[in-house]
Amino acid sequence: MGTPLLWAGFLVGVVTVIVIDLRLSGGKEVTPRKAAGWTLVWVSLSLVFAGLLWFLGGPAPAGRFLTAYVIEYALSVDNLFVFIVVFSYFKVSNAAQHRLLYWGIVGAFVLRGTLIFLGAALVSRFSWVLYFFGAFLLFTAWKLLFGGGDDAEVEPENTPVLRWARRVLPVASTNTADHHFTTREGGRFRFTPLFLVLLVVESTDVLFALDSIPAVLSISQDPFIVFSSNACAILGLRSLFFLVSSLMDKFRFLKAGLGVILAFVGLKLIVETAFHEVVMQHETALIVTSLAVIAGTLTVSIALSMLIKPSSPTGPVAPDGAAPSPEDAP
Repeated sequence: MGTPLLWAGFLVGVVTVIVIDLRLSGGKEVTPRKAAGWTLVWVSLSLVFAGLLWFLGGPAPAGRFLTAYVIEYALSVDNLFVFIVVFSYFKVSNAAQHRLLYWGIVGAFVLRGTLIFLGAALVSRFSWVLYFFGAFLLFTAWKLLFGGGDDAEVEPENTPVLRWARRVLPVASTNTADHHFTTREGGRFRFTPLFLVLLVVESTDVLFALDSIPAVLSISQDPFIVFSSNACAILGLRSLFFLVSSLMDKFRFLKAGLGVILAFVGLKLIVETAFHEVVMQHETALIVTSLAVIAGTLTVSIALSMLIKPSSPTGPVAPDGAAPSPEDAP
């Protein structure tokens, strides 16, 4: 599917929309209304791209892209809850969050692109790896459904990459007013404390990619489909973050919904690998079924979150002065 021309066109398009987004919203405070508008823009662009794939290759690649995109976007919400905890812990301002997420997205393209091509190459050479991916997704689903892993238990201060950075890198005592990641202090080059938060964000994204990339590979092993669906989801991640952070108390059942989705795609991957020839004869119908199951599960989990009120107030609790601010981080 991914011809050199299509690859080049997609990458040019990605760079173009990132530059436009940065010019239009760079450094400004992002309100929930503005975040909702930009989220709609990114989703619309992804649907337009799916239409282009339909035009170029028919319903099968378009359906695989949409299914992979929905999975990646849904899993990104769980990722965003961790980002909310990290930013709250380090008391990162709204404007600084904008810059962190922008460069976090740039880093995610590089890191996830590398993981995607490595994963696709591994699958093309050793197809049995798909069974391992399927089992890993089932294990992840079990943890989401029954493991009780609460995002509030995330402890950014104990992140290995943060401990390493504080021990090895020259870090300034305060951030710059314009939220840069480097500065000069006492005539010497220094990384700002905000750069350390960026490292935490990037390392967190890599950990979540270990779940999401096998999930997307369960839909398609075409590197272009996998990369483009990841890229489109990542492009909308920044606006989705500001939207989710203002509505996070309304998604109580989303984690359970994600667990059901991962269990479904894990089983699907194992079955499709075992009965590949039979599956290929009904490819289009299975793609439509997968998309319907995933979209339906998300819809039900969000609807239940809105309809069933918690018995006691929930939501993020601000640290009681124990969390170091990026301005004060050593």
